[in-house]
Amino acid sequence: MKHLTLLSLALLTTAPVLGHEIVSEVDPDKVPAFDITSGAATTDGRLTTFIMEVAGVAGSEKPVPIGRVAGSRVEAYVWPTSLDPHVVGFDPESGTLALAITAHPDFDDTPLYDENNDGDPANDGADWHSHWVVLVDEAACGAGLKVRDVSPGVDLLPATAPYFPIALDSPGMSPILDGRVARITVPVGDTTSVSFDAVTAELQVNESEQVPLLCVTGVHDVASGDLSLPGRVRVEK
Repeated sequence: MKHLTLLSLALLTTAPVLGHEIVSEVDPDKVPAFDITSGAATTDGRLTTFIMEVAGVAGSEKPVPIGRVAGSRVEAYVWPTSLDPHVVGFDPESGTLALAITAHPDFDDTPLYDENNDGDPANDGADWHSHWVVLVDEAACGAGLKVRDVSPGVDLLPATAPYFPIALDSPGMSPILDGRVARITVPVGDTTSVSFDAVTAELQVNESEQVPLLCVTGVHDVASGDLSLPGRVRVEK
């Protein structure tokens, strides 16, 4: 597990360049499902697809349920980006906007969507699903990061946010985890100048359900090794 900081990423934006994927060597000491071998992103000018390849089977490892929300864990495949959070409906310049594919069996945070198609949209947090989140530095968290704490109704949140007191949106894009690959397509098209990284991480809800509510407690792998966002979105024609 690694400790990371976002201080150097606050204004990390570049001029348009040719697309560039991130390549990472296999590490036999890491859990294969979270051992990143590459990260990439493509756009057709209308939609953008983020892709991550791992050494093992993507999505094969999930948290063990504990029967309560407080103290429960989240596993995640994450793409931190240089996009401003305002692009998807959060407060401008409020942190690092990241796209995440997550699973957490102890709670559901996608009240608009029924991921397991059983007629109940409130019982499927254990299934892999998508989020936009805003990450900020937090010394009290194990890996030095948290999902930004907010006050719903005061801080700006997207219309599809579940209105938890954190900067988390549940936009309903369906992730695809197939073999070694995790990928997700989002309705954001102007991304040719966007930089990104690929991260696998573990998060945990605060035992007291107080601030900081959702910490990044450990990082399994970072494709770049240092969260420098070296990836660039490639234009597909």
